[in-house]
Amino acid sequence: MKWREQQIIRYSLILFSRVLLLIAIVATSCVRFQPKSISPSATAARLEERWLTNDGLKIFLQRHLGRDLPAWPPASWDFEMLTLAAFYWHPSLEVARAQWAVARAGVETAGQRPNPTLNITPGYNTTTAMPSPWLPLSSLDVPIETAGKRRYRQAHATGVADAARLNVMTIAWQVRSSLRSHLLEYHAADQREEFLRQQIELQEQIVKALEQQVQAGALASTELFPMRIGLIKLRLDLAEAERLHGEALARMAEDVGVSLLALKNIPLTLQMPNDQEIADLTVDKFRTAALQNRADILGALAEYAAAQSSLQLEIAKQYPDIHLQPGYQFDQGDNKWSLGLLVELPILNQNQGPIAEAKARREESAAKFIALQARVLAEIDRAAEALRITQRTVGMLRALAGAQAQRRDAMAAQFKAGAIDQLELLNAESELVAAQLVQLDGQMRFQQAIGTMEDALQLKLNLPSVIFESSRSDEH
Repeated sequence: MKWREQQIIRYSLILFSRVLLLIAIVATSCVRFQPKSISPSATAARLEERWLTNDGLKIFLQRHLGRDLPAWPPASWDFEMLTLAAFYWHPSLEVARAQWAVARAGVETAGQRPNPTLNITPGYNTTTAMPSPWLPLSSLDVPIETAGKRRYRQAHATGVADAARLNVMTIAWQVRSSLRSHLLEYHAADQREEFLRQQIELQEQIVKALEQQVQAGALASTELFPMRIGLIKLRLDLAEAERLHGEALARMAEDVGVSLLALKNIPLTLQMPNDQEIADLTVDKFRTAALQNRADILGALAEYAAAQSSLQLEIAKQYPDIHLQPGYQFDQGDNKWSLGLLVELPILNQNQGPIAEAKARREESAAKFIALQARVLAEIDRAAEALRITQRTVGMLRALAGAQAQRRDAMAAQFKAGAIDQLELLNAESELVAAQLVQLDGQMRFQQAIGTMEDALQLKLNLPSVIFESSRSDEH
């Protein structure tokens, strides 16, 4: 009997050593923590190093523009190139991509099956040694999920990941929209400065001519004051235009993701939409498509799908999982085998609370989707009305500027013929520049209305696939 006891102990030790070996093998395949620190000074330095002369940016632009850029940096930057630069560098897109990566990892987590549990309990009877004092016990818990819980968990995680992916598109569109708006403000401020400088020059000539009349006694000095005040106001308007010009450039730098210094002294061009592109904005089929296919609309649908899968999961949890628990025990010379079955008894609750919460969340998600569609519809209606009115206004302002130009030409002809003096011609030229300034304001409002309509419809949402990837390998 002593020999048999020794054999049992030997076999138990062998089994225990093999279990330890299995645990060690599993441990070696586990992911190990790798520290990754963030240095504020290093990240700040990388931000300062972002220039539009970056070689990585050149490769990126050539790949996504579909053409070579032999001259680098380019002689000028248009809206398309600036947009790609924003996709390359903008930090909000990096955040959205990181959130999408977290959601994708959630899909992997949702698909995992629960691990079995091994329980080894050595035992020793101190009151008797016959036939053996050893009472080793081992059992295994094998969980089995029922009612498709894993499938519903995966569906929920997939819906969340889809919504996160579509959020990347929404952020990319917002970046593009903001950049277009500030580029328009930049060009409008630039042209406004030019017109104001012309008007100041004309006003100075008018004041000088009036001063000569005052000195000659042909005009009272009090009549000169309004012109001098008008000149001061024009100089203040020029200072404000210069401020807006600089602010628009700073905001563009923020949109691209570079410093203000990186955009200074770089020629920027803005291509205006043609008549056909403007006409397309009012087509009904695009309005219908926007209510169904905008990135935020599709994202809301994905969130609703996730909420629905969550409800299915909570309903499935009414049905308990099964735990198979096979076991073995050596009981004082006897080999004892057992097969246990563990099932939760749904007596006190049938998961009704979580089911009710999941139903409410699904209704909340549906209400949010309908509210979003209503908001998009209102945005389209407002943008369409603003586009219609500003387009008509631009036509009238264009006619006004044309009439002022004809009047100036007529006055110039009369001045050449000696029928009027130089002061009258200067006043006509000043009125023409004032009309051009008013026309510029109307054109800017019209272009803003076009941008607002484009934002509401998201017609040009053919964003490059790179928005889903972190392309700045030179910074990592």
